[in-house]
Amino acid sequence: MADAKKLIRLTYKAYLADADERLYDTTDAEAAKEAGIYNEKYNYAPMPYIVGSKTLFPDLEAAIESAEIGKEVEVIIPCEKAAGPKNPKLIELYPVKDFLKQEINPYPGLPVSFGNRNGIVISVGAGRVKVDFNNQLAGHDLMYRFTVVEEVADPVEKAKAILEIAFGSSDGFEFEVSDDKVVVTEAEICKFHQNWAVAKYKVVTDLRAAFGVDRVDFVQVWDAGKKE
Repeated sequence: MADAKKLIRLTYKAYLADADERLYDTTDAEAAKEAGIYNEKYNYAPMPYIVGSKTLFPDLEAAIESAEIGKEVEVIIPCEKAAGPKNPKLIELYPVKDFLKQEINPYPGLPVSFGNRNGIVISVGAGRVKVDFNNQLAGHDLMYRFTVVEEVADPVEKAKAILEIAFGSSDGFEFEVSDDKVVVTEAEICKFHQNWAVAKYKVVTDLRAAFGVDRVDFVQVWDAGKKE
């Protein structure tokens, strides 16, 4: 059995440090609106995170690990330690007619999709459209301002936060946590939600890490309802 990892909630603002500190991601709804990046489908609230899960850039992970609760921290990550430099081979030219056939009027900044690749139109001219398929953070130094607002210690609340991370919601789930295993009673939505089968693998990984257990059980309930 491994050591349990700490789970925290944090607020943050993420900037492209070399582009006039342009905000590109945040947990703050008002800041997102001011920056023109507000997404009504996104839940603007403190983000749950398992410290040491290594899903963030190493320098950011280290800053979070050493942060004090309630104290704002600023960390700048150079391009080389973030998403890396841009790959010029991932900047491609397409005939403008390829867009017009799909009734798309290309313009700089337009997100586009070709096959399984997502890119951004960076220029349009002379019948050609230049599309950048690099990660949007590639080639940029990054700056994060974040505050760890709490450490989640209650076992059930900790399990709920993990479902938020992996599945987007913990509504309808129930949990039993013991020293050697975690039992998850699946929400009704799991029976027909197409993303649950994939999310389940991350739920298992994160529950094992957060509670230091080897075993995770899932219970699916089929209730015919009470007869009158």
